[in-house]
Amino acid sequence: MKKETWLFVAVALVVGILVGVLVANRAGRRGGSTSAPPPASTQAPAVNYQQQIQLLEEIVAKDPGNRDAWVRLGHSYFDSDQPMEAVKAYNKALELDGNDPDILTDQGIMFRRLGWYDRAVENFKRAYEIDPAHQQSLYNLGIVYRFDLKDMAKARQAWEKYLELNPSGPGSQQVRKELEDIKSHPQVPSGAMPGQ
Repeated sequence: MKKETWLFVAVALVVGILVGVLVANRAGRRGGSTSAPPPASTQAPAVNYQQQIQLLEEIVAKDPGNRDAWVRLGHSYFDSDQPMEAVKAYNKALELDGNDPDILTDQGIMFRRLGWYDRAVENFKRAYEIDPAHQQSLYNLGIVYRFDLKDMAKARQAWEKYLELNPSGPGSQQVRKELEDIKSHPQVPSGAMPGQ
């Protein structure tokens, strides 16, 4: 081989190595492949409600006096968007102990989802009577009055009591916004324009 050929091959080899190094460095700065493993997923594992429900139904079939299992069954139906079944399970739990404002409220939410607004109101009122510091029942009572029954005066009363108990906690800012909307448009449902 001639001297020029060897020189050409050597230069080509050096240029190839330099280009390879530059490309590798540039890819590393742009977040290219690294030797570190990808981050672990932070999502919660999916819940198999049907499996939970089946297990809990077996428990309550064997032990119908197991209030905790009825409550958990109601919650599983609640979370899997089966309001009628949730109402029934919560009803069994309430037959065993009717003085639980949390279960009354959860059942009331399911009554609302079914469109049974009067029953939802009864549950929320009863929960508040049992525990006058029960914020969630007042919050939901205001929602039913405001959005479902269009009774702005009763919605305002429920939410004013809610704010007395929860002046700056979660939900209070939203309740204040709704109260301002009721005061400025007492006969207009939220989202509607005056005159509609």
